[in-house]
Amino acid sequence: MSYTENLWLFFILLFGIIAVPGMDMLFVLANALTGGRDRGLAATGGIMLGGAVHTLNGAIGVGLLMHFVPVLFKPLLVAGAAYMAYIGISLMRSSITVGNDGPTGSRSAWKAFRQGLVTCLINPKAYLFILAVYPQFLKPAYGPIWVQATIIGLLTVATQAAIYGGLAITAGRSRALLVDNPGATAFAGRAAGLLLFAVSVFTAWEGLRAA
Repeated sequence: MSYTENLWLFFILLFGIIAVPGMDMLFVLANALTGGRDRGLAATGGIMLGGAVHTLNGAIGVGLLMHFVPVLFKPLLVAGAAYMAYIGISLMRSSITVGNDGPTGSRSAWKAFRQGLVTCLINPKAYLFILAVYPQFLKPAYGPIWVQATIIGLLTVATQAAIYGGLAITAGRSRALLVDNPGATAFAGRAAGLLLFAVSVFTAWEGLRAA
């Protein structure tokens, strides 16, 4: 298999992982619906940075992570699920309203960015993707590992930007429809929080059952 074919295969797998609804996607959707496009894009930016960190981890520590994954998997899974459950519960308990000036100040956008970064970094599925996929695509036969890792990292970030950023923009536009309907706004935020909570519980249950 040539390097180009190898890269295309990686992209197909990557696109499938990112496009399937999960913690990261629901987090972006929740921020875009409740805080508008800017906060949704801020959450996307945090997740993109997390994706870059995952790529770095995959390039320099695949072997080490594979060695320790039986020990680290359960604590990582519980921490990730607990954090997402906390965000979901916070959304469900909050009384969200959207005005014409919106709640999309720099502080809330910065908070969304930080939470997006943490969400991505503690997402167990991201680590499983690294452990299962990276060793198959980072090969000395294709040249320096750092060059391959850089290309894969850029591809990962670009794919996240296209999918999650597009979702944030689309959901952010629909926010205008909620300005004059506070009840619908509160329902959207709480529904997104419930989805985040449900996904976190399912992820923890699935992982613990398989462990």
